[in-house]
Amino acid sequence: MPNQVEEIVHDLLDAWNSRDLSRFLSFLTEDVEWYDMGMLHPPASGRDAVKEFCEAVLRAFPDFKFTVQSPICVAPDGSRCAVLWKIDATHSGLFDPPGFAPTGRHASFEGVDILDFRGLRICRILTLFDVVKVGSQFLGIRLRPDPGSFRERCIVRAQCVLAAWLRRRPLRRAA
Repeated sequence: MPNQVEEIVHDLLDAWNSRDLSRFLSFLTEDVEWYDMGMLHPPASGRDAVKEFCEAVLRAFPDFKFTVQSPICVAPDGSRCAVLWKIDATHSGLFDPPGFAPTGRHASFEGVDILDFRGLRICRILTLFDVVKVGSQFLGIRLRPDPGSFRERCIVRAQCVLAAWLRRRPLRRAA
């Protein structure tokens, strides 16, 4: 089964890179959930929601290229795998939702997908990457301050003030 999982992952990413979304979706269960840091409101639940997210990504980043960085790490029972990857993309279209205007800037970054399988179909995707690094590349500004800089000291001071204010408020439990 681990060999089949690795083959499925390569086929899935080949479908993604060739923009064949119907083939891409065929590798997913009907009730798939995709948690991606690039989504405004994760997860995308179900194939239709995943398709909408994929279409939004491809409209905003038409040159989007996904490259697997070997090895693909597969659990012995084939129920889960980790895929290290690199993405290259230029933000040349509207990213909607949420409505981010194109910047015309290129980004190149690495991350990892954790894929959970039910049988030979993917039922859950967890996509992890450094959102600050990606945002900095697409915006062309440094979002993460230099250590010890005035900007870092201002951010730390603002966090300390906010933390003091939060400690004085009654704790609200999530419903």
